Amino acid sequence: MVRAFGRWLLWLVLAGLALQLYFLAGIALMAVLDPHSTAFQRSEAWRVATASARGETPWRWRQRWVDGEQISPNLWRAVVASEDAGFFDHGGVDWTAIEKAWQKNERRQEQAERRAAHSPNRPVREAKVVGGSTITQQLAKNLLLSGERKLLRKGQELVLSLMLELVLDKRRILEIYLNSVEWGEGVFGAEAAAQRYFNKPAARLSAYEAARLAVMLPSPRFFETRQGSAYLARRTATIVARMGDVKIP
Repeated sequence: MVRAFGRWLLWLVLAGLALQLYFLAGIALMAVLDPHSTAFQRSEAWRVATASARGETPWRWRQRWVDGEQISPNLWRAVVASEDAGFFDHGGVDWTAIEKAWQKNERRQEQAERRAAHSPNRPVREAKVVGGSTITQQLAKNLLLSGERKLLRKGQELVLSLMLELVLDKRRILEIYLNSVEWGEGVFGAEAAAQRYFNKPAARLSAYEAARLAVMLPSPRFFETRQGSAYLARRTATIVARMGDVKIP
């Protein structure tokens, strides 16, 4: 029995190592080849196509890879200023932000358990690690992982983030991120976003336009239908003011 358990554990460890090597090889290829789709994009394409086939929504898909030189420096600076001001200084993971997010989730879990104590038939929400993600972590999740917010997936995200930082330079990581991130329903990448919202190529985005796109990133589908939002306008002005502090290598 002990021997059988030992063999099972060994195979489990070897399978885990093989998976990590597979991920590492894929990331290494990204140093020379552009990843024209991500796990998240493929999942979304299936969702949109299925909804379209059922007649629920019309088919809409915008995505086009462009080299970093074809993306306005304004958008590079705006996204860093809005999403991850320490991007060029950290090693892929902001451990302080992770700790704060963990503490926040623990407080939410405790609150949920207190509510459940007063309603025994109400299920207790499982504790989840959310927030505190860097641009590198967001890219790791979108490129290779599912959208589930589970502890195991979060751990794999951290490992992939460290791999990305080990193999790719910061500029390449940001270039891939800008070409793959979601900017609305079926809208992926800077070029598609610039055409969708401003009818111009990404290379010609102004500082204000770039900041407006950057502010949409946490909830792109929400802001896609709320372009007149007062919050969007205020936050855009804040990001424009911060962009001058961001130096792109």
